[in-house]
Amino acid sequence: MTKYYLHHEMDRGVPAPDYFAMIKELHYIGVNLNQIAQKAHILNALDVKLYDDNITMLNKAVVNIVNAVMLSRQITKKADRDS
Repeated sequence: MTKYYLHHEMDRGVPAPDYFAMIKELHYIGVNLNQIAQKAHILNALDVKLYDDNITMLNKAVVNIVNAVMLSRQITKKADRDS
């Protein structure tokens, strides 16, 4: 008997309804941040580094959430096979 590994894609199915509500809220946060940035830029009252850091953090959070919910995950399964 030879041991080998099988790789399977496990579909996570349709995300929960609260996932879409959360993504919608995160979108609104992004829109609000853009509005704040536009106004602050006009008033010359924007800490650019802090704003960029917060936008980067928001974008990473959204990507992590989408990856965790929407993408399939790979599972390695050990199996026995006759040689």
